[in-house]
Amino acid sequence: MADNSAGILEPGMVLDFLSETLPFSELDQATLTAMAKECTIDFHPKGTQIFFQGETKVDSLFLVQKGGVKLYLRDDEGRETLLDYRGDGSSVGALAMFGTGRASLDAETVEDTFFFKIPKKVFMQAVENNPALSHYYLSSFSTDYVAKAFSEMRVREVEMPSESGLYLFGSRIGDIASGPPVTLAMGHSIQEAAAHMVKESVGSLLITDPSDDILGIVTDKDLRKCLAVGMDYTAPIEVIMSSPVVTVDSNDICFDALLKMMSRKIHHLAVTTDDQIAGVVTSHDVMVLQGKSPLALFREILSQRSIKGLYPLGKAVPSVIRTLVEEGAKAGNIARMITVINDLILDRLLTLLVQELGRPPVPFSWILMGSEGRKEQTFYTDQDNALVYKDVQDEILQRAISIYFEAFADKAIDHLIKCGFPPCPGKIMASNPRWRQPYSVWRDYFERWITVPEPEQVMNAAIFFDFRTGFGDSSFSDELRDHLALHCQRQELFLRYLAVNCLETKPPLSFFRNFIVEKDGAHKNTLDIKKRGLAPIVDFARVMALKTGIRETNTMGRLEKLKDRDAIPEDLGVDALEAYEFLMHLRLVHQLDMVEMGEEPNNFIDPKKLSDLEKKTLKEAFGVLGRIQTHLKEMFRLNIA
Repeated sequence: MADNSAGILEPGMVLDFLSETLPFSELDQATLTAMAKECTIDFHPKGTQIFFQGETKVDSLFLVQKGGVKLYLRDDEGRETLLDYRGDGSSVGALAMFGTGRASLDAETVEDTFFFKIPKKVFMQAVENNPALSHYYLSSFSTDYVAKAFSEMRVREVEMPSESGLYLFGSRIGDIASGPPVTLAMGHSIQEAAAHMVKESVGSLLITDPSDDILGIVTDKDLRKCLAVGMDYTAPIEVIMSSPVVTVDSNDICFDALLKMMSRKIHHLAVTTDDQIAGVVTSHDVMVLQGKSPLALFREILSQRSIKGLYPLGKAVPSVIRTLVEEGAKAGNIARMITVINDLILDRLLTLLVQELGRPPVPFSWILMGSEGRKEQTFYTDQDNALVYKDVQDEILQRAISIYFEAFADKAIDHLIKCGFPPCPGKIMASNPRWRQPYSVWRDYFERWITVPEPEQVMNAAIFFDFRTGFGDSSFSDELRDHLALHCQRQELFLRYLAVNCLETKPPLSFFRNFIVEKDGAHKNTLDIKKRGLAPIVDFARVMALKTGIRETNTMGRLEKLKDRDAIPEDLGVDALEAYEFLMHLRLVHQLDMVEMGEEPNNFIDPKKLSDLEKKTLKEAFGVLGRIQTHLKEMFRLNIA
């Protein structure tokens, strides 16, 4: 372990940090001030082992001010089993101070890391005097629970993958799930459930009804919440269970389970085999399997107590995506992961903003559109958002609504920019009063766009018609989607306009199948992979989805549904899917390389930098665009050269 002497700190600096960091932010000012005066700072470079399991005597709480630490077990053969990552605001060493005084895990910095060190005497005095602090640490780091987790780790012989292993994409959930599940009948008390979890050495229970059907799930986190709020332990367990139980099929790949947990903000999934629950898988199981997990970033986002704390987290996305690329992830999976992370940042940001401004006057929905609405974000996706809220007749309430949502939208857009989401050049954002309206106005917008198709309306369709709820009451966007799906199918003229728009971009191939690139300017000898390749497929999928009443907004999802419904020839559907994913993958890898070189990502690909195979595949993908346009001409009877 590096021998870095602790430095003396300005108490005000520590006080500000503690005031924004759980669980210290729950303490009174006098306690925080006294604690801040006793803190010192330590710095450890990347790769420093700060704790050795069973050896290091822990005399301080290590609070991560900036950096990251991994916690792991090392078996007798020297193999490491990753347990957790701790980032900014997280702490290391509490368990040791509550127990034997020696580290129960190995801990190593994964980047250059600064720690605020709170002496054991000061920390334990604060724990003794403050129930909130005591509950937080004692419930989170119960020695019985940790011993159970370690036992599980040792019993389940999960072979750690090699550096080049396809961790998330080569493993099925059934291979890592624990089973059979431990159940408990409804009617038992919370205390009885806790005792049953300790007895069975599990972190969750499935709750059953008198017919032995699964009603819900209770996790150790639920029990910790009970302890923190002082709930009556004799209350029936079903009072705190989550229902229904979220499931994943045992044959699904681990990546799908990871995305489901992150998007639902949960850490347990019931695993089904032949539609019967056969086990349980946790985020811990997936993280142990992978070694490097997006779950670390997921936890960072959800743990933020201030909006400013979210600002740097968007910058962590490329490192997560680089891992997925190296593991063989395709563009569809990568885009899904970027979407989940961006959605989590948005959800946390707007949740904190509502807490700051107070409860909104009426229910509302923050709508995402364009590539965000299609769940196709890359490393450079500007904002396309709007706000829809409940109609009211009272003039005083209307004024209150206008004032609240103007402030809300302006602040939200500013915070999103600081999180790394550029503003829309066309001002299609909720801060624009035109795109911050009650439901009835939005319904009228869509009706006018589809009944009076003009160039502006066609452009609006390319952005607004791919909407989904990003935050708030989803019923507004659901009703708008139903309204749109019903009326678009009847508007042949509008659909023809959309089809004509799809034909405007020609495949960038010459008669001799050479790439047509920019002849001059800043992007000379490159081609715009988004405008010349991806956009025509996106537009095709949209117009066909609107024509057939498909409510899906994701391009690949639309193509799949169109193919399954025989709305397009199967071979065209398959080829369009493959072409789109290849083009998207080229774009993502190109942008990732630019980000890692410190450059602003763009969509301009230089064909000369591609391998022969990539060039050949790119030409085949562009060839599919021609077939798509031919199909549209025939379907809509468009005699356009």
